[in-house]
Amino acid sequence: MSISSRMSTRLSTLGAGRLPALAASAGLLVAGLAGPAVAAPSAGAAPTAAAATAATVNLATNPGFEIPASSLADWGSVPGWRCSGGPAEAALTTAAPHSGTSALAVTPAGDESTGECVQTVSVQPGTTYTASAWVRGKFVFLGATGGTDRPTAPAWTESTTGGWQKLTTRFTAAAGATTVKLSVHGWYQQGPFAVDDVRVDGPAPTPATAAPSVPTSDKVVFFTVDDGWQTTPEAEQVIAANKLPITAFPLPMAAANNPDYFRRVTAAPGSSIQDHSVSHTDLTTLSPAEQQVEICDARDSLTRLFGTAPTVFRPPYFAWNADTLQAAANCGMRTVLTADADFSWGASNIWHEGTLSPGDVVLMHWTDTLADDLRRALAAAEVAGLKPAGLASYLR
Repeated sequence: MSISSRMSTRLSTLGAGRLPALAASAGLLVAGLAGPAVAAPSAGAAPTAAAATAATVNLATNPGFEIPASSLADWGSVPGWRCSGGPAEAALTTAAPHSGTSALAVTPAGDESTGECVQTVSVQPGTTYTASAWVRGKFVFLGATGGTDRPTAPAWTESTTGGWQKLTTRFTAAAGATTVKLSVHGWYQQGPFAVDDVRVDGPAPTPATAAPSVPTSDKVVFFTVDDGWQTTPEAEQVIAANKLPITAFPLPMAAANNPDYFRRVTAAPGSSIQDHSVSHTDLTTLSPAEQQVEICDARDSLTRLFGTAPTVFRPPYFAWNADTLQAAANCGMRTVLTADADFSWGASNIWHEGTLSPGDVVLMHWTDTLADDLRRALAAAEVAGLKPAGLASYLR
Protein backbone atom coordinates (compact mmCIF):
# COMPACT_ATOMS: atom_id res chain seq x y z
CA MET A 1 0.00 0.00 0.00
CA SER A 2 1.36 3.49 -0.88
CA ILE A 3 2.12 6.15 1.73
CA SER A 4 -0.79 8.25 0.45
CA SER A 5 -3.17 5.32 0.81
CA ARG A 6 -1.94 4.50 4.32
CA MET A 7 -2.25 8.13 5.46
CA SER A 8 -5.71 8.46 3.91
CA THR A 9 -6.76 5.27 5.68
CA ARG A 10 -5.44 6.68 8.97
CA LEU A 11 -7.46 9.88 8.47
CA SER A 12 -10.57 7.88 7.69
CA THR A 13 -10.07 5.64 10.73
CA LEU A 14 -9.69 8.57 13.12
CA GLY A 15 -12.66 10.45 11.71
CA ALA A 16 -12.62 14.06 10.53
CA GLY A 17 -14.45 15.31 13.60
CA ARG A 18 -11.66 14.17 15.93
CA LEU A 19 -8.76 15.72 14.06
CA PRO A 20 -7.16 19.07 14.86
CA ALA A 21 -6.32 21.57 12.15
CA LEU A 22 -2.91 19.97 11.85
CA ALA A 23 -4.41 16.80 10.42
CA ALA A 24 -6.11 18.79 7.69
CA SER A 25 -2.80 20.24 6.56
CA ALA A 26 -1.28 16.76 6.52
CA GLY A 27 -4.17 15.62 4.35
CA LEU A 28 -3.24 18.30 1.81
CA LEU A 29 0.35 17.13 2.03
CA VAL A 30 -0.28 13.49 1.10
CA ALA A 31 -2.39 14.60 -1.84
CA GLY A 32 0.31 16.87 -3.21
CA LEU A 33 3.70 15.24 -2.61
CA ALA A 34 5.18 12.38 -4.55
CA GLY A 35 7.67 11.29 -1.90
CA PRO A 36 7.99 11.64 1.85
CA ALA A 37 11.63 12.43 2.49
CA VAL A 38 11.98 16.17 1.75
CA ALA A 39 9.42 18.82 0.88
CA ALA A 40 9.96 20.82 -2.29
CA PRO A 41 10.92 24.50 -1.93
CA SER A 42 7.98 26.87 -1.82
CA ALA A 43 7.37 29.01 -4.87
CA GLY A 44 7.38 32.20 -2.85
CA ALA A 45 8.83 35.56 -3.69
CA ALA A 46 12.54 35.86 -4.31
CA PRO A 47 14.66 36.96 -1.36
CA THR A 48 14.87 40.67 -0.75
CA ALA A 49 18.02 42.57 -1.70
CA ALA A 50 18.95 42.82 1.95
CA ALA A 51 18.48 39.09 2.40
CA ALA A 52 20.69 38.39 -0.61
CA THR A 53 23.61 40.35 0.84
CA ALA A 54 23.26 39.64 4.58
CA ALA A 55 25.16 36.79 6.18
CA THR A 56 23.11 33.63 6.58
CA VAL A 57 22.66 32.50 10.19
CA ASN A 58 20.62 29.97 12.12
CA LEU A 59 17.70 31.84 13.70
CA ALA A 60 16.25 28.89 15.62
CA THR A 61 16.24 29.11 19.42
CA ASN A 62 17.95 26.26 21.30
CA PRO A 63 18.38 24.39 18.01
CA GLY A 64 20.42 21.55 19.48
CA PHE A 65 18.36 21.17 22.68
CA GLU A 66 21.52 21.69 24.74
CA ILE A 67 20.14 24.39 27.07
CA PRO A 68 18.36 23.18 30.23
CA ALA A 69 15.18 24.84 31.45
CA SER A 70 15.44 27.69 33.95
CA SER A 71 13.74 27.18 37.30
CA LEU A 72 11.70 30.30 36.47
CA ALA A 73 10.61 29.15 33.02
CA ASP A 74 7.10 27.99 32.15
CA TRP A 75 6.31 24.78 33.98
CA GLY A 76 7.55 21.75 32.08
CA SER A 77 8.89 23.77 29.16
CA VAL A 78 11.66 22.83 26.76
CA PRO A 79 13.74 26.02 26.34
CA GLY A 80 12.88 27.75 23.07
CA TRP A 81 9.95 25.42 22.39
CA ARG A 82 6.36 24.92 23.49
CA CYS A 83 5.11 21.34 23.26
CA SER A 84 1.38 20.63 23.16
CA GLY A 85 1.53 17.80 25.68
CA GLY A 86 3.95 19.46 28.09
CA PRO A 87 6.33 17.31 30.13
CA ALA A 88 4.02 14.32 29.83
CA GLU A 89 5.05 14.10 26.18
CA ALA A 90 8.23 16.07 25.54
CA ALA A 91 11.57 16.24 27.34
CA LEU A 92 15.29 16.53 26.73
CA THR A 93 17.14 13.23 26.40
CA THR A 94 20.81 12.29 26.39
CA ALA A 95 20.11 8.96 24.70
CA ALA A 96 21.88 8.84 21.32
CA PRO A 97 21.48 12.47 20.17
CA HIS A 98 22.33 13.33 16.57
CA SER A 99 25.08 15.63 17.86
CA GLY A 100 26.08 17.26 21.11
CA THR A 101 24.85 15.84 24.38
CA SER A 102 21.05 15.95 24.12
CA ALA A 103 18.04 15.95 21.80
CA LEU A 104 14.28 16.38 22.04
CA ALA A 105 12.36 13.17 22.74
CA VAL A 106 8.58 13.16 22.25
CA THR A 107 6.15 10.37 23.10
CA PRO A 108 2.63 11.40 22.03
CA ALA A 109 0.16 10.67 24.80
CA GLY A 110 -3.05 9.15 23.52
CA ASP A 111 -4.40 8.36 20.09
CA GLU A 112 -5.30 11.97 19.26
CA SER A 113 -1.92 13.55 19.92
CA THR A 114 0.83 14.17 17.38
CA GLY A 115 3.25 15.45 20.04
CA GLU A 116 3.64 18.80 18.31
CA CYS A 117 6.38 21.18 19.49
CA VAL A 118 6.55 24.74 18.12
CA GLN A 119 8.67 27.84 18.43
CA THR A 120 8.24 31.41 17.23
CA VAL A 121 10.90 32.56 14.78
CA SER A 122 11.32 36.24 13.97
CA VAL A 123 11.51 36.85 10.23
CA GLN A 124 11.79 39.67 7.73
CA PRO A 125 8.82 40.19 5.38
CA GLY A 126 9.27 38.89 1.86
CA THR A 127 12.38 36.91 2.76
CA THR A 128 12.92 33.23 2.01
CA TYR A 129 14.24 30.88 4.70
CA THR A 130 15.39 27.26 4.73
CA ALA A 131 14.25 25.16 7.69
CA SER A 132 15.80 21.81 8.50
CA ALA A 133 16.00 19.30 11.34
CA TRP A 134 17.38 15.85 12.01
CA VAL A 135 14.63 13.47 13.12
CA ARG A 136 14.28 9.86 14.21
CA GLY A 137 11.04 7.87 14.20
CA LYS A 138 8.02 7.16 12.02
CA PHE A 139 5.92 9.83 10.30
CA VAL A 140 7.83 12.86 11.57
CA PHE A 141 7.04 16.30 10.14
CA LEU A 142 8.80 19.69 9.98
CA GLY A 143 6.94 22.79 8.80
CA ALA A 144 6.30 26.52 9.13
CA THR A 145 2.92 28.25 9.43
CA GLY A 146 1.28 31.49 10.54
CA GLY A 147 3.34 34.06 8.66
CA THR A 148 4.29 32.48 5.36
CA ASP A 149 3.21 34.03 2.08
CA ARG A 150 1.28 30.87 1.16
CA PRO A 151 0.64 27.41 2.64
CA THR A 152 3.97 25.59 2.69
CA ALA A 153 4.10 21.81 2.59
CA PRO A 154 6.03 20.40 5.54
CA ALA A 155 8.94 18.04 5.05
CA TRP A 156 8.23 14.56 6.39
CA THR A 157 9.42 10.99 6.43
CA GLU A 158 7.56 7.71 6.64
CA SER A 159 10.34 6.15 8.70
CA THR A 160 13.97 6.82 9.52
CA THR A 161 14.48 3.06 10.08
CA GLY A 162 15.95 3.61 13.50
CA GLY A 163 18.58 6.17 12.52
CA TRP A 164 18.64 9.93 12.03
CA GLN A 165 17.32 11.56 8.86
CA LYS A 166 17.44 15.21 7.77
CA LEU A 167 14.22 16.98 6.77
CA THR A 168 14.37 20.25 4.83
CA THR A 169 11.76 22.71 3.60
CA ARG A 170 11.69 26.36 2.53
CA PHE A 171 9.21 29.15 3.15
CA THR A 172 8.87 32.83 2.37
CA ALA A 173 7.61 35.29 5.00
CA ALA A 174 4.48 37.11 3.94
CA ALA A 175 4.39 40.85 3.40
CA GLY A 176 4.05 42.46 6.82
CA ALA A 177 4.86 39.23 8.68
CA THR A 178 7.40 39.45 11.50
CA THR A 179 7.13 35.90 12.88
CA VAL A 180 6.34 32.36 11.79
CA LYS A 181 5.61 29.24 13.80
CA LEU A 182 8.16 26.49 13.25
CA SER A 183 6.74 23.09 14.18
CA VAL A 184 7.88 19.49 14.52
CA HIS A 185 5.43 16.69 15.17
CA GLY A 186 4.73 13.02 14.70
CA TRP A 187 1.54 11.34 13.62
CA TYR A 188 -1.39 9.65 15.30
CA GLN A 189 -0.60 6.27 16.89
CA GLN A 190 2.86 6.13 15.33
CA GLY A 191 4.89 6.12 18.53
CA PRO A 192 7.73 8.26 19.85
CA PHE A 193 10.10 10.40 17.81
CA ALA A 194 13.20 12.50 18.40
CA VAL A 195 14.46 15.81 16.98
CA ASP A 196 17.90 17.43 16.99
CA ASP A 197 19.98 20.09 15.23
CA VAL A 198 17.14 22.31 14.02
CA ARG A 199 18.00 25.17 11.68
CA VAL A 200 16.14 28.14 10.24
CA ASP A 201 18.69 29.64 7.88
CA GLY A 202 18.23 33.20 6.73
CA PRO A 203 19.73 36.68 6.92
CA ALA A 204 20.77 37.93 10.34
CA PRO A 205 18.54 40.80 11.45
CA THR A 206 20.14 44.13 12.22
CA PRO A 207 21.17 44.16 15.91
CA ALA A 208 18.80 45.94 18.27
CA THR A 209 19.62 49.50 19.27
CA ALA A 210 20.89 50.09 22.81
CA ALA A 211 19.50 53.22 24.46
CA PRO A 212 19.17 54.78 27.93
CA SER A 213 16.64 57.35 26.75
CA VAL A 214 14.39 58.27 23.83
CA PRO A 215 15.58 60.94 21.37
CA THR A 216 12.75 63.49 21.39
CA SER A 217 12.25 67.18 21.95
CA ASP A 218 8.72 66.57 23.23
CA LYS A 219 8.32 67.50 26.88
CA VAL A 220 7.79 63.91 27.97
CA VAL A 221 9.33 61.38 30.32
CA PHE A 222 8.85 57.62 30.41
CA PHE A 223 8.03 55.59 33.54
CA THR A 224 9.26 51.98 33.41
CA VAL A 225 8.68 49.40 36.15
CA ASP A 226 10.61 46.12 36.40
CA ASP A 227 10.28 42.59 37.81
CA GLY A 228 6.75 42.21 39.22
CA TRP A 229 7.00 40.17 42.39
CA GLN A 230 5.25 42.73 44.64
CA THR A 231 2.01 44.02 43.14
CA THR A 232 0.51 46.45 45.63
CA PRO A 233 -2.96 48.02 45.46
CA GLU A 234 -1.42 51.36 46.51
CA ALA A 235 0.71 51.51 43.36
CA GLU A 236 -2.28 50.53 41.24
CA GLN A 237 -4.29 53.37 42.78
CA VAL A 238 -1.59 55.96 42.01
CA ILE A 239 -1.38 54.72 38.41
CA ALA A 240 -5.16 54.80 37.96
CA ALA A 241 -5.69 58.16 39.67
CA ASN A 242 -3.08 59.84 37.46
CA LYS A 243 -3.87 57.80 34.33
CA LEU A 244 -0.18 57.04 34.03
CA PRO A 245 1.13 55.34 30.90
CA ILE A 246 3.35 52.63 32.37
CA THR A 247 5.87 50.48 30.51
CA ALA A 248 6.01 47.28 32.54
CA PHE A 249 8.94 44.87 32.30
CA PRO A 250 7.69 41.89 34.36
CA LEU A 251 9.40 38.54 34.56
CA PRO A 252 7.10 35.94 32.99
CA MET A 253 6.54 33.91 36.16
CA ALA A 254 5.78 37.06 38.15
CA ALA A 255 3.33 38.20 35.48
CA ALA A 256 1.66 34.77 35.39
CA ASN A 257 1.11 34.95 39.16
CA ASN A 258 -1.20 37.95 38.74
CA PRO A 259 -1.90 38.72 35.06
CA ASP A 260 -5.06 40.72 35.77
CA TYR A 261 -3.05 43.15 37.89
CA PHE A 262 -0.67 43.81 35.01
CA ARG A 263 -3.56 44.26 32.63
CA ARG A 264 -5.06 46.88 34.95
CA VAL A 265 -1.85 48.83 35.60
CA THR A 266 -1.12 49.00 31.87
CA ALA A 267 -4.65 50.03 30.89
CA ALA A 268 -3.87 53.73 30.29
CA PRO A 269 -3.25 54.68 26.65
CA GLY A 270 0.43 54.37 25.77
CA SER A 271 1.12 51.65 28.33
CA SER A 272 2.69 48.36 27.29
CA ILE A 273 4.22 45.16 28.63
CA GLN A 274 7.76 44.46 27.48
CA ASP A 275 10.52 41.85 27.83
CA HIS A 276 12.84 41.50 30.87
CA SER A 277 14.18 37.92 30.32
CA VAL A 278 13.03 34.67 31.91
CA SER A 279 15.26 34.40 34.96
CA HIS A 280 16.76 37.88 35.57
CA THR A 281 20.26 36.58 34.91
CA ASP A 282 23.23 38.78 33.99
CA LEU A 283 23.16 38.03 30.27
CA THR A 284 26.81 38.89 29.77
CA THR A 285 27.65 35.66 31.63
CA LEU A 286 25.72 33.58 29.07
CA SER A 287 26.46 32.32 25.56
CA PRO A 288 24.64 33.93 22.61
CA ALA A 289 22.35 30.88 22.38
CA GLU A 290 21.49 31.08 26.09
CA GLN A 291 20.79 34.81 25.80
CA GLN A 292 18.41 34.11 22.92
CA VAL A 293 16.52 31.57 25.03
CA GLU A 294 16.18 34.08 27.89
CA ILE A 295 14.78 36.78 25.62
CA CYS A 296 12.68 34.70 23.21
CA ASP A 297 11.07 32.55 25.91
CA ALA A 298 10.10 35.64 27.92
CA ARG A 299 8.64 37.18 24.76
CA ASP A 300 6.58 34.06 24.08
CA SER A 301 5.30 33.78 27.66
CA LEU A 302 4.24 37.43 27.77
CA THR A 303 2.63 37.18 24.35
CA ARG A 304 0.53 34.22 25.50
CA LEU A 305 -0.50 36.06 28.66
CA PHE A 306 -1.29 39.47 27.21
CA GLY A 307 -1.81 39.00 23.48
CA THR A 308 0.84 41.42 22.23
CA ALA A 309 4.46 40.57 21.48
CA PRO A 310 7.08 42.77 23.18
CA THR A 311 9.45 44.77 21.00
CA VAL A 312 11.59 46.35 23.75
CA PHE A 313 14.02 44.42 25.94
CA ARG A 314 15.24 45.61 29.36
CA PRO A 315 18.44 43.69 30.27
CA PRO A 316 18.61 42.63 33.93
CA TYR A 317 21.06 44.78 35.90
CA PHE A 318 21.46 46.86 32.69
CA ALA A 319 24.10 44.27 31.71
CA TRP A 320 24.38 43.70 27.98
CA ASN A 321 26.96 43.13 25.25
CA ALA A 322 27.04 42.80 21.47
CA ASP A 323 25.62 39.28 21.73
CA THR A 324 22.65 40.69 23.65
CA LEU A 325 21.87 43.14 20.86
CA GLN A 326 21.92 40.37 18.26
CA ALA A 327 19.96 37.90 20.42
CA ALA A 328 17.35 40.58 21.11
CA ALA A 329 17.01 41.26 17.38
CA ASN A 330 16.68 37.52 16.71
CA CYS A 331 13.73 37.58 19.12
CA GLY A 332 12.06 40.54 17.39
CA MET A 333 13.26 43.26 19.77
CA ARG A 334 14.09 46.62 18.21
CA THR A 335 15.48 48.31 21.34
CA VAL A 336 17.58 47.20 24.31
CA LEU A 337 16.59 49.81 26.87
CA THR A 338 18.30 50.82 30.09
CA ALA A 339 17.45 54.15 31.79
CA ASP A 340 18.97 57.47 32.82
CA ALA A 341 17.15 57.93 36.13
CA ASP A 342 16.31 55.61 39.04
CA PHE A 343 13.45 56.29 41.45
CA SER A 344 13.30 52.77 42.94
CA TRP A 345 13.13 52.02 46.67
CA GLY A 346 13.00 55.67 47.73
CA ALA A 347 15.80 56.86 45.44
CA SER A 348 15.76 59.97 43.27
CA ASN A 349 18.83 59.45 41.11
CA ILE A 350 19.18 61.26 37.79
CA TRP A 351 22.30 60.14 35.96
CA HIS A 352 22.97 63.41 34.17
CA GLU A 353 23.27 67.04 35.17
CA GLY A 354 20.18 68.94 36.32
CA THR A 355 16.57 67.85 36.43
CA LEU A 356 14.80 65.28 34.30
CA SER A 357 15.11 66.02 30.57
CA PRO A 358 12.82 65.35 27.60
CA GLY A 359 13.02 61.68 26.62
CA ASP A 360 14.41 60.47 29.94
CA VAL A 361 13.58 56.90 30.92
CA VAL A 362 12.90 56.48 34.65
CA LEU A 363 13.54 53.10 36.27
CA MET A 364 11.29 51.81 39.07
CA HIS A 365 10.40 48.36 40.41
CA TRP A 366 7.24 46.58 41.47
CA THR A 367 7.91 46.79 45.22
CA ASP A 368 6.11 47.90 48.36
CA THR A 369 7.61 51.40 47.87
CA LEU A 370 6.33 51.82 44.31
CA ALA A 371 3.37 54.06 45.18
CA ASP A 372 5.68 56.59 46.84
CA ASP A 373 8.30 56.13 44.09
CA LEU A 374 5.70 57.01 41.47
CA ARG A 375 4.65 60.13 43.41
CA ARG A 376 8.27 61.29 43.64
CA ALA A 377 8.85 60.65 39.96
CA LEU A 378 5.68 62.58 39.08
CA ALA A 379 6.84 65.50 41.23
CA ALA A 380 10.28 65.47 39.56
CA ALA A 381 8.68 65.43 36.12
CA GLU A 382 6.43 68.36 37.05
CA VAL A 383 9.42 70.41 38.27
CA ALA A 384 11.06 69.80 34.89
CA GLY A 385 7.90 70.68 32.96
CA LEU A 386 7.49 67.12 31.65
CA LYS A 387 4.57 64.72 31.43
CA PRO A 388 4.66 60.90 31.47
CA ALA A 389 4.12 59.41 28.01
CA GLY A 390 3.82 55.97 26.43
CA LEU A 391 7.20 54.54 25.53
CA ALA A 392 6.22 52.08 22.79
CA SER A 393 4.74 54.76 20.55
CA TYR A 394 8.04 56.67 20.61
CA LEU A 395 10.16 53.62 19.77
CA ARG A 396 8.37 52.46 16.65
